[in-house]
Amino acid sequence: MAAKSHEEEHPNKAFGWAARDQSGVLSPFQFSRRVTGEKDVAFKVLFCGICHSDLHMAKNEWGISTYPLVPGHEIVGQVTEVGSKVEKFKVGDKVGMGGLVGSCHSCDSCSNNLENYCPKMILTYSAKYHDGTITYGGYSDIMVADEHFIVRIPDNLPLDAAAPLLCAGITVYSPLRSYGLDKRGMHVGVVGLGGLGHVAVKFAKAMGLKVTVISTSPSKKQEALGHLGADSFLVSHDQDGMQAAAGTMDGIIDTVSATHPISPLIGLLKTRGKLVLVGAPAKPLELPVFPLLLGGKIVGGSGGGGMKETQEMIDFAARNNITAGIEVISMDYVNTAMERLLKGDVRYRFVIDIGNTLKI
Repeated sequence: MAAKSHEEEHPNKAFGWAARDQSGVLSPFQFSRRVTGEKDVAFKVLFCGICHSDLHMAKNEWGISTYPLVPGHEIVGQVTEVGSKVEKFKVGDKVGMGGLVGSCHSCDSCSNNLENYCPKMILTYSAKYHDGTITYGGYSDIMVADEHFIVRIPDNLPLDAAAPLLCAGITVYSPLRSYGLDKRGMHVGVVGLGGLGHVAVKFAKAMGLKVTVISTSPSKKQEALGHLGADSFLVSHDQDGMQAAAGTMDGIIDTVSATHPISPLIGLLKTRGKLVLVGAPAKPLELPVFPLLLGGKIVGGSGGGGMKETQEMIDFAARNNITAGIEVISMDYVNTAMERLLKGDVRYRFVIDIGNTLKI
């Protein structure tokens, strides 16, 4: 028996843009979505952020991509249908979806609202869902997901600038909370001032922290201090400046995805300070042990956040008027945007206007 085509796999017609191979080039793609189940929420996609991981996945740089691949996990829109047993949402609600559409609901991580660490978590795109079909992301017109993996977007958050919070936002909010780096008056460093870093500065300042931005680019000093409200700025290759700041920070959120030395960062930490990595370099980093032993310091990691914490993050952002710095683009500009993203030519996040520009 022949396998069903992407368009016939499910009853509901859908349309988006997909990569077909490791070139990563995206083009129009007709496929289908499942019927809205009793616990499902269906929504019209209005905006979708472009995360750097979309670029990695489109080109299969992590070796886990399944083609055709529809990227997108910073998704916001408006509910069009809810299943008979849905309790949290109704038609017309503004909602968002991040990197997860499924988990086992029974492991230790799921029991502690940490679905993002579930061994059987199901990613929003290029993963196999419970029914055996492949998941497709938010560069598309409609989404359907279990209500557990949907978050409510408060009315005062603009949808376009809220979209990147579903990935970039939770990725930096979670380690600030979970590593105890959220106490008013603490001093926290943020390494890298890109899509993740600029949101980390905003969250940290809203929590009442002293914030130092650490960057390889001296040109970003005015942006960090003047526009984002950081308290100080360090150039990571300025040895005198780094030495002067040694032992002053309670924690550091390192957002850099390129291979880079972490020994200088460990030197900035106070005794028992914490360096938390949220970027994903392709090659292993070198970890010096003696500075950890001599200062009782910790190097840790953090990947996204659970659904309870993601809703908490969105609500915190709404209360404190935190949004991402964005450049809104049309769907047909997406390949150019990917090329610019590869060169770091964006301030700070591309967001696709799906609702107005995705055309069959």
